[in-house]
Amino acid sequence: MNGAVYLAIAIVGEVIATSFLRASAGFTQLAPSIVVVIGYCITFYFFSLALQTIPVGIGYAIWSGVGIILVSIIAFFAYGQSLDLPALIGIGLILAGVLVINLFSHSSTH
Repeated sequence: MNGAVYLAIAIVGEVIATSFLRASAGFTQLAPSIVVVIGYCITFYFFSLALQTIPVGIGYAIWSGVGIILVSIIAFFAYGQSLDLPALIGIGLILAGVLVINLFSHSSTH
């Protein structure tokens, strides 16, 4: 597998783990807590594999940016958290940054 696939797996693991943090109720609920721990273990393992071929700054920017966007969307639907205009603008800017890095930056290549 290549770095992009590892990074995608790391992002999915992080989004799942972060989405279950609230349900874990401070790690007092066993099942959601197990999902959080396993999710973050998967995340960091695959992120470490991704960083073998992706520069750390670029990988982290993509990982955190996509994670923020996806977790915000999940929180909206799963927990009814509202996103006001400044939040939507900020998320749009994050998305724009991730797109700029992926489409135009030469920093993502070694």
